[in-house]
Amino acid sequence: QLQENQDEIENMMNAIFKGVFVHRYRDAIAEIRAICIEEIGIWMKMYSDAFLNDSYLKYVGWTMHDKQGEVRLKCLTALQGLYYNKELNSKLELFTSRFKDRIVSMTLDKEYDVAVQAIKLLTLVLQSSEEVLTAEDCENVYHLVYSAHRPVAVAAGEFLYKKLFSRRDAEDDGMLKRRGRQSPNANLVKTLVFFFLESELHEHAAYLVDSMWDCATDLLKDWECMNSLLLEEPLNGEEPLTDRQESALIEIMLCTIRQAAECHPPVGRGTGKRVRSK
Repeated sequence: QLQENQDEIENMMNAIFKGVFVHRYRDAIAEIRAICIEEIGIWMKMYSDAFLNDSYLKYVGWTMHDKQGEVRLKCLTALQGLYYNKELNSKLELFTSRFKDRIVSMTLDKEYDVAVQAIKLLTLVLQSSEEVLTAEDCENVYHLVYSAHRPVAVAAGEFLYKKLFSRRDAEDDGMLKRRGRQSPNANLVKTLVFFFLESELHEHAAYLVDSMWDCATDLLKDWECMNSLLLEEPLNGEEPLTDRQESALIEIMLCTIRQAAECHPPVGRGTGKRVRSK
């Protein structure tokens, strides 16, 4: 009897879905389209056994191409609710492979709010499975740390930090109490210098520091470690920094000190809602 009741309820839900949702998710009114996507996100989260499959996920994927920013935004926030729950990740694999390129392209969306949420969604995808995003996908997000729009840059900074800076080797645990050149931060500071030089936007160190300030404050304020990398002799088997790398480290260090002292973003970076120009 329980099974019969459940089947009957699922048949009703299916009839409502086909009779209402399938027509209204393409409604002429953007607000109605947004409500549809928001609700299907809730259904997939609450009753994943019935709704979290590609028959329903495809509607969210298609709607990511909607002309209205508010609708695209609802798609991303609905997906974030699903990717946040690691128990649901296995059910999202096909969707991820099919629509990943669209999500990556949305990091350059003309609406800043949409771009920010696209980056946050990719950060969740990264945490669910590192193999999903290619090196090219990641680089498309990395360069946004130099964006003039701070929320976009901060979201990209968090993505960059999760990808390149947040993993610690087991041997690092024994180094936690060490300081200066022998601290776990030493390799992370070098990684930051290498990233800065490879991005070839040397005049924008202040933008890079500001982008990572919220998620990597402890690293960016480890001036003792930076000093020791500049002043002390390399450890056995350690590659010394080149003159170019030392200059970049000094520039980054100055930017971190200025950021700590002035407590505001660098000149030219704001949080305005206006659409970026070509």
